[in-house]
This record gives sequence, C-alpha cells and structure tokens, in this order.
Amino acid sequence: MGKILEGKKCPSFSGECTSNKTLSEKDFTGKNLVIYFYPKDSTPGCTTEGQDFRDNYKLFKNLNTEIIGVSRDSIKSHENFKDKQSFPFELLSDPDEKMCKAFDVIKMKSMYGKEYLGVDRSTFLISSDGKVIKEWRSVKVKGHVDEVLKEVEKL
Repeated sequence: MGKILEGKKCPSFSGECTSNKTLSEKDFTGKNLVIYFYPKDSTPGCTTEGQDFRDNYKLFKNLNTEIIGVSRDSIKSHENFKDKQSFPFELLSDPDEKMCKAFDVIKMKSMYGKEYLGVDRSTFLISSDGKVIKEWRSVKVKGHVDEVLKEVEKL
C-alpha cells in the first residue's frame, strides 16, 4: 500500500451524505472520527461491518467519536442501505473516488480471475484535533470494530 497517514493531518474531504447532508473534515472538529471505507452497499461483509459499527455506536458516541462510512455507491443506494440496516451514522457517497484517493484505499483486486480497481476495506481513526491516529488497511470484518473501539478508548 502507498501512503501512510498515521501521525499526519487528516486529508481534507467533502462529500454528499445520507440525510441530505454534505460533510467535510471540518464538521468533526473537537470530536474523534472513525472513517471506514467499504467496497459496496448491501454485500455480506459490508453489511456485517456496518452492523458492528451500528451495534457499538453508543459506545463510540460516549467517547466523543463520530462514525462515517464511505463507498463509491450512489446516495440512493446509501439511503436504502442505511434505512434497511438502521445505521445511526451517515454514509458518504464518493462516486468520483476523490476521498478514496485522498486516503489511498483504491487497489488492484481480483475476482474470478478478473482484475479490477476496487476499494480496499480500510478504517481511519482521526483525533479531535484532526490527526490520523491509526489506520487499518485490508480489514477483516470479524472483530474489527472491537479493535477500533479499543483504540478510541486510549484517546
């Protein structure tokens, strides 16, 4: 993987989200932020990951931490996914991959012998002062949210 963001300032971003919102890194000043990138709405791994963040959302909130999920899917797709799964956090649509590229999460993947560029499941923990505290790349869903929560508890 290319860029290492840990210890650096959070890349600036702005994007259209669910709930008719546009969010940028500036909206989270004074709060910790978990940004998780995932490949596709309503697929098994992405659904499980979102549900794990949903089920632990109150714990994150109690630790002054907000969560946003990011994929290349449309707002309409995000709205359906968010509603169906009752996600209490926003999903940001990144169809032109600006945010994906800023966080360097696009990588060559392979499915059924076919290579393509896709989103590498990745999570970033940003502190209340806007620094990337921790990054997880090529995330395996099982147990991941617990790991992120442990890091948030250290802040």
